[in-house]
Amino acid sequence: MPNEPLYNVVLHNDDVTPMEFVVQVLQRFIGLDYEEAIKLMLRIHHEGKASHGAYTLEQAEATIAGILAFAHEHNHPLGCTLEEAR
Repeated sequence: MPNEPLYNVVLHNDDVTPMEFVVQVLQRFIGLDYEEAIKLMLRIHHEGKASHGAYTLEQAEATIAGILAFAHEHNHPLGCTLEEAR
């Protein structure tokens, strides 16, 4: 579909989820290599939230569902939301 809106998958900082777990999530679900995952994790940590890439609504929703299920499975309150890409 031409001009389909794109969405960001936004991860949110919290005081409980370990940084290394966030790195693992970024590698597994966003497809970043270790170095890029570290950089983005630090942005999330320092700025409160951050995203990488833009996805179709279906892709973004599926990625968020996967991240939230994975975090829940590991008993982490990692927050992940959807924002329309600018």
